[in-house]
Amino acid sequence: MPAFQVTHARVFAIAGPAMLANLTTPLLGIVGTAVIGRLGEAHLLGAVAMSALVFDCVFWVFGFLRMGTVALTAQALGANDTVEQRAVLARALLIAAVIGIALIVVQAPLAAVTYALMGGSDAVTDAAKAYFFVRIWSAPFALASYAVLGWLVGLARTGLALALQIAVNLVNMAATAWLVLHAGLGVEGAALGSVIAEVAGFAASLAVAVVLLRGRAGFRWADVLDRARLLRMLAINRDIMIRTFALIAAFAFFTAQGARAGDTLLAANAVLHNFTLIGSFFLDGFATAAQQLCGQATGARDRTAFDRSVRLILGWGFGFGVATTLLFLMSGNALIDVMTASPEVRSAAREFMILAALAPAAGVLAYAYDGIYIGATWARDMRNLMVAALAVYFAAWWALTPFGNTGLWWALLIFLLARGVLQGARYPALLRAAFKA
Repeated sequence: MPAFQVTHARVFAIAGPAMLANLTTPLLGIVGTAVIGRLGEAHLLGAVAMSALVFDCVFWVFGFLRMGTVALTAQALGANDTVEQRAVLARALLIAAVIGIALIVVQAPLAAVTYALMGGSDAVTDAAKAYFFVRIWSAPFALASYAVLGWLVGLARTGLALALQIAVNLVNMAATAWLVLHAGLGVEGAALGSVIAEVAGFAASLAVAVVLLRGRAGFRWADVLDRARLLRMLAINRDIMIRTFALIAAFAFFTAQGARAGDTLLAANAVLHNFTLIGSFFLDGFATAAQQLCGQATGARDRTAFDRSVRLILGWGFGFGVATTLLFLMSGNALIDVMTASPEVRSAAREFMILAALAPAAGVLAYAYDGIYIGATWARDMRNLMVAALAVYFAAWWALTPFGNTGLWWALLIFLLARGVLQGARYPALLRAAFKA
């Protein structure tokens, strides 16, 4: 008998809250835009949008603090190793603190380089930097929250993680609205709202962790700083970070090529990119479930539970991916009209709508296998295969360059497919090695 039962209900108990958390995140951008927009100054709106993108990218790079912690905690849970469960959290918090403090220390050169590359007007850049130099102080708390949330998901406490994320988002929205509209702090107020929310979120997350640890630390520094386990965590985090850099590079390249094609195509691609984002909200939920379930099965050395987890994740992933693609094919034109009022952008977006709608179905294997590989801590192979898929992407774009923006979209779809196919091809060998007698 398996050490734990993997059921449809268990998959959705993890994937469902993860999906809801993903869907609530865009509300932050909407509220922030609406609040700053009330000030009636276009450069302030551009500054907040630019800086919010900067922090999204910076924090995304360090997303390994969540993903790696999910996997290692789930493996410790499967092995019934309570000491290691606690030590994983402490190590992750230690790494988060070091990175967060380092970001604060290098904030001046980081801002100078970042905003010089982004090339905004002087007014936008000045306001963006004002936002940046306030919000950067949230870095240690935001990254530490990643660690705690990953730990909670690794323990299959996804509902708690969802509640904490929603609470942080609500505090952020309320604080931003009050500080900007009532306190009159402008862009600095929007940044301070995020700082307050991240500090409050970390405090709440830590309080939840303490309760789950029954009010005591529950670990020794000798366990936390165990050389072999600390180096293993750092290696896994390094590989996930390189994989994330490759993913960012792929989407940054896509945006850059759209920009070279003119403002209309750039705007059309930005509108259609929302299709891929919406699809990713659902698929990422199943990837999160895969991280926890496959991690726990790996820790328990339970091949039966691992195989069933993979089957359910792939099955439900395909179901949601194809359903989302069909929804976009049926309602894509209406969604485009909601997202833009420009006749030129609407016309251009409709031309490529079918290709954008295919993204969720094309990305099913990529998201599912990412979650499986992370849960099993096959991070090095995931990194290598992501780099290989990126090379396929660039080669496809070069070959399809004569087809313009159509070729660019096909290259992106090929990239999504290549990620999943390459990982699927490598999967049997890794599975045999992981569960060999």
